[in-house]
Amino acid sequence: MLDIKWMREHRAELAEAMAKLNAVDVPWERALDLDERRRELLTQVEVLRAERNTGSKRIGELFREKKADEANALKARMTEIGSEIDAIDVELRQVEEEFQAAMLRIPNIPEPDVPVAPDELGNQVVKEWGEKPVMDFDPKPHWDLAEALDIIDFERGVKLSGSRFYVLKGAAARLQRALINWFLDVHTSEHGYTEVYPPFMVRGYCMEGTGNLPKFGDVLYRDAEEDYWFIPTAEVPVTNLYRDEIIEAGQLPIYHVASTPCFRREKVSAGKDVRGIKRVHQFHKVEMVKFVEPEQGRHELEKLTHDAEELLERLGLPYRRVAIATGDLSFVAAIKYDLEVWAAGSGEWLEVSSCSLFRDFQARRANIRYRPAEGVRPEYVYTLNGSGLALPRVIIAILENCQQADGSVIIPEVLRPYMGGMERIG
Repeated sequence: MLDIKWMREHRAELAEAMAKLNAVDVPWERALDLDERRRELLTQVEVLRAERNTGSKRIGELFREKKADEANALKARMTEIGSEIDAIDVELRQVEEEFQAAMLRIPNIPEPDVPVAPDELGNQVVKEWGEKPVMDFDPKPHWDLAEALDIIDFERGVKLSGSRFYVLKGAAARLQRALINWFLDVHTSEHGYTEVYPPFMVRGYCMEGTGNLPKFGDVLYRDAEEDYWFIPTAEVPVTNLYRDEIIEAGQLPIYHVASTPCFRREKVSAGKDVRGIKRVHQFHKVEMVKFVEPEQGRHELEKLTHDAEELLERLGLPYRRVAIATGDLSFVAAIKYDLEVWAAGSGEWLEVSSCSLFRDFQARRANIRYRPAEGVRPEYVYTLNGSGLALPRVIIAILENCQQADGSVIIPEVLRPYMGGMERIG
């Protein structure tokens, strides 16, 4: 959520930012109008209450002065004031509700150096690492490799749950477990993150806090009876760990990492993009979340992104860093980098991580503050998050890039201790 004070004082900048984001039907002007009306009503109530306080004291004085007629007239006026205040309070509650609803639908403001473009065609590759594998045979896509190796069962996944579900078995199931454990070990022992195991279902206000609601309600799974929402990423419960709290001086930065399943209604048309395990309704991901002081925001984003990149480099997987343009920026991010890994069999770049700085946007929604120093007034913290990494597509990259002419797959060396010494899937 944006700072309403900043919005009032920077109306032109706000309009320019919304244009850069290609944000249509965003009620930022409505929010400012409601804010103005809210302040008008509050002023009216304040004036009326002051008049009532003064009048209540004067009534007693008038009776003591034996001016009963004036006292009774003033009493009648006090009754009128009470009715006026009640009527204003009703309107004020309605205006406040509409104001909050409008504010929740206004996206974050992009950082000044975010590429300006109307859509994803304006995204910019800012870094590339590694060489695409050169093979003397036609590489297979992972869905063909996996079926030949009998490590992913697509048919039974569909039988169990419908389209875009799958069953990992044998070496693929062990590979996913190895990746999760290795990711967590690197982040906790080398990158300074504290692991947490959060709930996989949260209340609606947690989804609001991270910006998933109300905008993205149609792509989330929900148990309506008890108002539980299935998390689309560990970012949601981990960020909300500190909702409605003040982080005391000296405790920042806080780094957390969590491994969770993720549940999403992937709404894409049928075709090439939905083959295999690229776009599925349930997948596993290791997520990094940071809480930092505002002046450290950009520095921490670079560190966060590098933490994810290091995993890809140690796996030997070629990747690129992509700076996301304004028109493709997520609702909550002020700046975002996507890490895309090369998949030789399907011949495409696949996103395996999005690393974002939100500034105080999520913190305002979830009311997460910190104290800069002892005795100092609390301020809103900055939050960041990034995948470290998303499992289905990392598995795709390993299968497709490390495949051999005989159909086997070489396991990256760093994972072999987690695979019981296994060097090859064959």
